[in-house]
Amino acid sequence: MTRLSKLTSRLSAETAFTVLARARALKAGGKDVVELEIGDSPFPSTPAAKAAGIRAIEENRTGYGPSLGLPELRAAAANAVRTEFGIDARAENIVVASGAKPFEQYFAEAFLDPGDGVLIFSPHFPTYEPNLERRGARAVLAPLRAEDDFRPTADAVKAFLEHDPRPRAIFLNSPHNPTGGVATREDLAAIANLVRGTDVVIFSDEPYCHMLWSGTHASIAAEPGMLAQTVAAYTFSKSYSMSGWRVGFAVADPRVVETIGLLINTTASCSPPFVQIAAAAALEHDHATRDEYMARFRRKVERLSTGLARIDGVKVRQPAGTFYVFPGVQAICDRLRITSHGLALFLLEAADDRFGVACLGGECFGAAGAGFLRFSCAEDDARIDQALEFLPRALDRVDRVKSFLDQNPQFKLARPYGAA
Repeated sequence: MTRLSKLTSRLSAETAFTVLARARALKAGGKDVVELEIGDSPFPSTPAAKAAGIRAIEENRTGYGPSLGLPELRAAAANAVRTEFGIDARAENIVVASGAKPFEQYFAEAFLDPGDGVLIFSPHFPTYEPNLERRGARAVLAPLRAEDDFRPTADAVKAFLEHDPRPRAIFLNSPHNPTGGVATREDLAAIANLVRGTDVVIFSDEPYCHMLWSGTHASIAAEPGMLAQTVAAYTFSKSYSMSGWRVGFAVADPRVVETIGLLINTTASCSPPFVQIAAAAALEHDHATRDEYMARFRRKVERLSTGLARIDGVKVRQPAGTFYVFPGVQAICDRLRITSHGLALFLLEAADDRFGVACLGGECFGAAGAGFLRFSCAEDDARIDQALEFLPRALDRVDRVKSFLDQNPQFKLARPYGAA
């Protein structure tokens, strides 16, 4: 067999897509599955975006475009983050790519060298570490704690700066996937005061910037002087239900923008012009629909959180943002002697022959997530209610759990989560 690189042997996939594929295969085989595993919107793309995209295709805007992005989208994006989040951005501060996720790789390639240390608050989005692996950089994990509302702390940043041999970057994600935690303006100001003027750069991952259930979104890029040290990434997938369009943008210093543009030029060439035209239309004309969608997401999150909290053994902290709920299921896992991701797969595959619920085990987001489950709200309310009705019955099917573990011993819990 042809030899592959060492890098490929170390890369891990985003588990949500793995579970998605399994859920879809079961559905194709006739099983009724409520899909709460993937972070996708159940709503249609916003209307101005759809109309502008269709019109752009009809006008043959289907060729290449500038690697940095179309001028009209760069201008619209700069105006959006300036007026909504207080970031002092102009068009020259904006670069466009196929969603927010590619900017993880572009950031790593732009700033990191082998051996550099990168602070990541964990649980964390699963593609962060593979993108560090590409550059040979080191992930330094700091735990997010439920008692701190899953907010990043300046103390962890201070410890990283003082004790890591080569501190180079910090990954921030707020509102946070998977926990739903939200960094406050005060949190970000304290972190900015520690890194401002140093050689440390920040990747600020902000795809859920409109999914705050109290207060307003804060970006560290808006803190005085921090745009020079920050790459803040945004996407249209969540706010405008445009996940399949694959479009997002980043805000950074113009020199960094030009560097990322060079990386795009040598890989993807550019993002499709008709998609960018749709994205610009969303920013300029779809605020009302976006806000309606966000209100509906908030009600879904409250519905799911409230329902999960009624289940014996489930501990729920109301998320401050995102459309995820991240309940603790340590007591259930200890009772059934199953890992949290094993529990998630049991609910999908083995709890019932005809019905299943797809969710993710917290360890899909790093070891700090063990003992939790992540549920998204990517189904309609009736389906969420079906899942909530099913879960208590499924968790009482001890014989089925035992059979599942006999067939999948890798999910047997070696040590109770409740142990010290």
